[in-house]
Amino acid sequence: MASRKVAIASSVGLHARPASLFVQAATATGLPVTVAKEGGSPVDARSILAVMALGVKHGETVELSAEGDGADAALDTLVDLLSKDLDAEA
Repeated sequence: MASRKVAIASSVGLHARPASLFVQAATATGLPVTVAKEGGSPVDARSILAVMALGVKHGETVELSAEGDGADAALDTLVDLLSKDLDAEA
């Protein structure tokens, strides 16, 4: 299983628009992707409710994991997305 850690760059954290964009991108990978707040249990990254329930704030680190063909590339794409302030691009 591939995994990556990334600090959330969005000023509001992983809520509302950033969460929606992340969930869409995770779903688009076609892979089972999980996201976990540091020290927390992983949740399905394809579920908007699960992602928003994590309560991840700006600057906090999450761990992404995926399994399957193309998992490394998929995680690289998701890390790149979360490394940007997705609210600034509105």
